[in-house]
Amino acid sequence: MSLLVSQALAQTQREAHIGYVYPAGGQQGTTFEAVIGGANLGEATEVTVSGTGVQAKIAKQERQVTAKEQQELKEQLNKLKDKRKQGEVPSADEMKMAEEAKAKLTAFGRRLANPSLGEFVTLQITVATNAVPGTRELRLLSRAGLSNPRMFVVGQLPEYSKKDWKNVPQARFSMEPKIDPTPAAVEIKLPTTVNGQLPPGGVDTYLFGARAGQHVVVSVSARELIPYLADAVPGWVQATVGLYDAQSNEVAFADDYRFRPDPVIFYTIPKEGVYSLKIHDSLYRGREDFVYRMTVGEEPFVTGIFPSGGRIGTKTTVSLNGWNLPYGQTELDFRDKQPGIYPFQASRLSNPVPLLLDTLPERLEVEPNGTLTNAMSLVLPVIVNGHIDKPGDWDVFRFEGQAGQQIVAEVFARRLDSPMDSMLRLMDPSGKQLACNDDREDKGSGLNTHHADSCLTAKLLADGVYTVYLGDTQRGGGPAYSYRLRLSEPRPDFELRVTPSALNLRGGASVALTAYALRKDGFTNEIALALKDAPSGYRLTGATLPANQDQVKFTLTAPLKAPREPISLTIEGRSIVLGRPVVRPAVPSDDMMQAFAYRHLVPAQELKVAIVGRFRSRGEMTVTTPSPVRIQAGGTARLELNLPVGGFVRDITYELLDPPDGIGIKELTRESLVLQADASKLKPGQKGNLIIAASGEPPLAGDKEKPAANKRRVPLGAFPAVSYEITQ
Repeated sequence: MSLLVSQALAQTQREAHIGYVYPAGGQQGTTFEAVIGGANLGEATEVTVSGTGVQAKIAKQERQVTAKEQQELKEQLNKLKDKRKQGEVPSADEMKMAEEAKAKLTAFGRRLANPSLGEFVTLQITVATNAVPGTRELRLLSRAGLSNPRMFVVGQLPEYSKKDWKNVPQARFSMEPKIDPTPAAVEIKLPTTVNGQLPPGGVDTYLFGARAGQHVVVSVSARELIPYLADAVPGWVQATVGLYDAQSNEVAFADDYRFRPDPVIFYTIPKEGVYSLKIHDSLYRGREDFVYRMTVGEEPFVTGIFPSGGRIGTKTTVSLNGWNLPYGQTELDFRDKQPGIYPFQASRLSNPVPLLLDTLPERLEVEPNGTLTNAMSLVLPVIVNGHIDKPGDWDVFRFEGQAGQQIVAEVFARRLDSPMDSMLRLMDPSGKQLACNDDREDKGSGLNTHHADSCLTAKLLADGVYTVYLGDTQRGGGPAYSYRLRLSEPRPDFELRVTPSALNLRGGASVALTAYALRKDGFTNEIALALKDAPSGYRLTGATLPANQDQVKFTLTAPLKAPREPISLTIEGRSIVLGRPVVRPAVPSDDMMQAFAYRHLVPAQELKVAIVGRFRSRGEMTVTTPSPVRIQAGGTARLELNLPVGGFVRDITYELLDPPDGIGIKELTRESLVLQADASKLKPGQKGNLIIAASGEPPLAGDKEKPAANKRRVPLGAFPAVSYEITQ
């Protein structure tokens, strides 16, 4: 039995990955073809779409042709060639076979330019007329398992989609792809949603007729569809869009919308005529996953809402700013709601904007309040809704504080789609700065690349009047620069994220997950995770976030005879907050990397689980050594393992998945392994979980030995998490 390096084991555990879906959406009541591009897609068997009203069937699958398949195709072509030499006329079926063989050898006979997008699955998608509009998650199920999710949008406007393209060679002896970087302009009729893919150097042009006075909105979704391209810089599509009049003069241009990289154009048509839109990547990059959806028309678009939230149990009147809105003011009912961020739409075709609901009393900022002498007086706790009215402005607030009192000042602006980049300063009664903050990272804010909201916590040193200054670090200002400022004593609480959002495992085996605690206002207590309303036999092990710890690896175990159909699971966390039991959902998420460095927990709609593997275990994978396992610093500990896989695999190997620095495997057999603890890297009292993964080799025909380079290892799954403690 030999130890296997991490990289080799990781290669055996590759799972299906969708790079893109094109088009990334469709109109209610339509049927159309869409293409999935990705890697390790295996033999696709099923497509799942979250929600109801969207059905997808697999129509065709294309992938790189193996050496054996290439030989078989060439033999077919040679047989046909021999028949022709002998004067025989090929049948229609034989001619069709020959054309298909040539196409496969040309397009997929060599390694493609983008191997991560080297496999393609064509779908037939039907969107019901009553399908709820909005975003869904599309996943592919294959023998390789369940894939990651990709966004799919149910739209309401007529749609136009360019023909899809793949970066495959155009001829047998050329690696040049079949790409037209300057396709002919396409005529569209407003309103519409157009779908496209940007090839290298490509520019897509759309023509439309417009009449004088129309308030046209052009809204692009690209980064929103595919949040991060791990091997591209920047880590997303940076689309730019230009609007041109009949004389080809550029009349409007956008390469973003406020702090978001997807562009939006607002333009009032000055005179009737034919206008054109040109869209391309800002650096003229392009490949199959540079997918976009662009909505064009006199459609509603909310640019701001004020106040951007309200108090639970009340009705609140809000004012709207934007284009083509059905009203400028409306009353929202926040009764029977829970605290949190909710999407608000002005109409069924409008863009959603976030609203933050809370339990604290609310105030509207009153101007003038830009100096110490006219500062607005507040009674804590309170949430102030206000604006930075003009560039360089500061809003100033005062409150009575007592010595020893803990105060939290937190701004919600960027997280509520405000362009404001806030700065907070807290001054003591003598005018001395007690605390200040520019940005605080919020791992719960998903796709934000610039955490621009401020938050500070301070202990007041004396009785007296304290002053809070709130401004914009970029010296911006205007009606769009709205904020919600919370001033209160600490309110300990937590949110939870769990990754990944797609899990593949064998019946009777386990799979590793990671839970992240987003602790608020000094919350430190232990959090216990549990499944909610799960099918019988599924269970979590090691699913406790210790006090003061922000993340933990744990395992999900599937029952031995679990059905193979994918299921959705719900995980929640329980803890004690200020003496009261609290339950919070663990939001399924994916750990994504942007620009090779920055990691983000991007929420998903569902935590999906699939049972995979051709062979069923004869029993459950278990660790029979009692837990927790105590390991002396500098010493060893033996774990007894039960892996009832029978004779269908051999040369069993175990590996620790992401172990803490200092713990490794010293030796192993099929029935056990010995852990070793490095005293220089571990401290007595350290606790956590260990995840042990198993792999092996399938039996060979005739039991012939295979060269090491050609050995194929089969991932068998993980054992339930083993808790450990380092001792003296």
